[in-house]
Amino acid sequence: MADCIALSITLPAKLRRYAPSKPPSSLTICCVLNKRVDTFLSSLITTAAVANDPSVSDRVIRKFVQSSSKSIALDAFSRIISPENAHPHLSSFALTFYWRITETEWFNWNPKLLADLISSLNERGELNEAQSLLSEAIVRLKDRERDLALFYCNLVESHSKRRSQLGFCNSCDLLKQLSDSSSSNFVKRRAFESMIGGYCMMDLPLEAENLISEMKGLMIRPSLFEFRSLIYAYGRLGLFEDMRRITSQMESQGFKLETVCANMMLSSLGNHGEFIEMTTLLQTMKKSGVSFSIRTYNSVLNSCTSISSMIEDLKTAPISIHELMQALEDNNNKERVLIHELIDSSVLEDSMEWNNQEIKLDLHGMHLPSAYLILLQWIEKLRTRLHDEDQVIPMEITVVCGIGKHSIVRGESTVKNLVKQMMIRMDFPMRIDRNNIGCFVGKGKAITKWLNS
Repeated sequence: MADCIALSITLPAKLRRYAPSKPPSSLTICCVLNKRVDTFLSSLITTAAVANDPSVSDRVIRKFVQSSSKSIALDAFSRIISPENAHPHLSSFALTFYWRITETEWFNWNPKLLADLISSLNERGELNEAQSLLSEAIVRLKDRERDLALFYCNLVESHSKRRSQLGFCNSCDLLKQLSDSSSSNFVKRRAFESMIGGYCMMDLPLEAENLISEMKGLMIRPSLFEFRSLIYAYGRLGLFEDMRRITSQMESQGFKLETVCANMMLSSLGNHGEFIEMTTLLQTMKKSGVSFSIRTYNSVLNSCTSISSMIEDLKTAPISIHELMQALEDNNNKERVLIHELIDSSVLEDSMEWNNQEIKLDLHGMHLPSAYLILLQWIEKLRTRLHDEDQVIPMEITVVCGIGKHSIVRGESTVKNLVKQMMIRMDFPMRIDRNNIGCFVGKGKAITKWLNS
């Protein structure tokens, strides 16, 4: 991720009147920096495809690295070796890119980055290159047990994210050998944490549960992380009896059900269409005082196919909570009950700032169905509050929806498009902020007039 850079520019007096009323936001500058990386990666793919010559792509990489800051170069490298890379062909340039950044003045040897590179090479079948880098790291860290253990942990985690069976097993063997021979409680705990998390990521919860038993045998108390990982692994596989069994074990160890764990359970239940169980869990959360979060919304609404179908066509989607509930009553009563449980929570209030100067709704982190539901709730909240004669009308109202940095197509925000289409359909008096394209803004008096019309 490229660092945000603050720029301070003093204009000549005669030009100051042409300057914008507000300085460019850090979001805008970050967008420019990320765009530079996007442009480079696209040109790298095109150049390599046309030239079909490794020396040409090496020249392109060398020029980019030499002309880039540390943050930009590392952002590009991280995206090349990421298992979520949208262009898998980019991983073929990983080793060349790595050698080029090692030549820079700012380069510091980074075990996490190296572990990700090794797992990327392993996945591509470049086993000799991966083994060479692994051997080099072991020699470098052999006299620093704790650092070597953390490097092996990074390897386990990197291989598990790629679902690389061979790489995962080999790195687990290295970590287990080091842990068994170590007298350090820190090394043993971190080793168990990484291996259990890795086995769960690899959908091998029984192996992970065996490791938890081994921990207990060594008088090492499992942490909340291990229980969460195991609960989520069993849940993803649809093994809900085992999921509930581990939840009971977790609570017997003194760990209460909390938001993160509950969201994992909701996501698992939703993926298997267990709507009644989801409703029961939401009600249990409320009774136990477990707060809902944006991820709670995402976990529940991602499974609601009726909502997803509605927002596929934003020209016909319901534009009020009343219309939405009516549509769900006609089509899918189970989803209607779920959504009623969500609406009756504090998530909207947590996503909103409200004072005499500004009302701001922040949709960051929300998947499309969640942003849709929260937006409808927010409009209803505006109607209720701004109809109150004692309520001070704020100067400005803002909806923050982002610029699509984490969208499937980078830079194309589906949430922004949803907000735009809903504003148009409701004739809601807000427009894209000229100083921050990831926001919609409107004047408080204009919106109050619209609400009263």
